Amino acid sequence: MQATLTAASLLRSAASDKAASLAAPAEGAHSAESVSAAVDSSALLQGQKAVAISHNGSVYRLQATKLGKLILTK
Repeated sequence: MQATLTAASLLRSAASDKAASLAAPAEGAHSAESVSAAVDSSALLQGQKAVAISHNGSVYRLQATKLGKLILTK
């Protein structure tokens, strides 16, 4: 079963973890100024291997691989 998340629900989730997203970025990472909020992948996937994400009228699939990588497809 796949869950469908909207951008608004992702931002609400990210707002609850705002302290972590404002932590100093690692070298080579995006700064807090260039990225509005960081959302942990486990919050998106919620224990599932894949999740559907609705964005601007299109549905995308975010999938976690066995090696821990993420794949986003339209």
